[in-house]
Amino acid sequence: MTYTGYDLLWLFFLYSFAGWVLETVFAVVKQKNLVNRGLINGPVCITYGVGATLITVGLSELEGVWLFLGATIYATVIEWIAGHMIEKAFHERWWDYSKRKWNLDGYICAASSIVWGALGYIVVTWANYFSLNLFHLIPGLLGKPLIWVMLGILAVDNLASYMLLKGRSGRLDQWEAANNQIANVSARLGKWIAGHVERRIHRAYPQAQKLEVIPKTKTVFAEGCDFYKVMVLFFIGAFLGDIIETIFCRFSMGYWMSRSSVVWGSFSIIWGIAIAAATALLYKYKDRESWFLFWMGTMLGGGYEYLCSVFTEIVFGKIFWDYSGIPFNLGGRINLLFCFFWGIAAVVWFKKIYPKVSSLIEKIPILFGKITTWCLIIFMCANMLVSCMALIRSEERTKNLAATASWQVWMDEHYDDTRLNRIYPNAKKANKIEQAAEQKAQEAKR
Repeated sequence: MTYTGYDLLWLFFLYSFAGWVLETVFAVVKQKNLVNRGLINGPVCITYGVGATLITVGLSELEGVWLFLGATIYATVIEWIAGHMIEKAFHERWWDYSKRKWNLDGYICAASSIVWGALGYIVVTWANYFSLNLFHLIPGLLGKPLIWVMLGILAVDNLASYMLLKGRSGRLDQWEAANNQIANVSARLGKWIAGHVERRIHRAYPQAQKLEVIPKTKTVFAEGCDFYKVMVLFFIGAFLGDIIETIFCRFSMGYWMSRSSVVWGSFSIIWGIAIAAATALLYKYKDRESWFLFWMGTMLGGGYEYLCSVFTEIVFGKIFWDYSGIPFNLGGRINLLFCFFWGIAAVVWFKKIYPKVSSLIEKIPILFGKITTWCLIIFMCANMLVSCMALIRSEERTKNLAATASWQVWMDEHYDDTRLNRIYPNAKKANKIEQAAEQKAQEAKR
């Protein structure tokens, strides 16, 4: 089944609200008190919306136990990331599974993961059908503006809640130090709103723990695992990933072949994101046992590669890799052997390579490092934008759509099919979506 942008936004808001209801009922049963369990003030838990939408897009073609396992992994990773993001942004821990069996750092545990997997299975198998039918009953002139209004409200609520929670201590003291009457009134109002949000959060999460923040004096570039370290690792990973895949293809297939993800330069975006994301997610576990890093790398890498395959097929209408001929594959998108490769790569990365690479990065002069990083970010954003436009235009040409806009004409002149075939030699037109839709239509007729 294909989904429009409005369909996915509707599902996001609907499941965010359903998650809020579920969390509120849970809090009432456990705490005997009606509280808002959402991060923001509105009746939504956006973690549920993000998780359900991601599972809908990424796992809709799966069934049975594979759907359950995929939903379990995706939802668990989202809960894990959300916990660490809250800790990093607000220096608090809002939930703690440390006393439950088979937990990881208190943010995820086996029991909750099974529940998330079951909910994800229900979402894809039954709930999406009824949810979208409900949305399609709303007239288009009302439904689409409603989505935009909800997006606007959500954006304002998110920004206000973040600013208040982030600045409720230091900034409030600054507000109260204001000298004129208007500033004092604003300070009191700001303090009241911030206090309201803080009290609401602590009523919703009575077990929330305030974490000690140790101030750091930055003496080196990209210290620890900060933004600059992650971005530099992205560029290093993207370049080396392309080189590694090119050499692998030369030895396995006997000829040289481009493995780049973009039209300018030798960069594999999938590798770059993988190394940057894996480092950011697993940095605090880098000193743990090799078996732990192996299994984390296997599950995260497999889930990531599967999602990338679905994303590129939906957005660009092309399949960039197909493992159908390799044993133990799942829809041709991933296979067990390459999932194990992700696990081995995680162990080698953290135990052997990362310490040396990190040390070299931190030797870069601070000013030079920051300027260079932002120049590379701007370059890569432009590179990815042009690459996306070239692939979208390539898909349009397969449908015999004439070039009417100036960007379409420019793409036809500079990135025709011959050139794109050299950059993406393995890309082929995707037909899985059409085949699945046709198969479902035939089954419905029967």
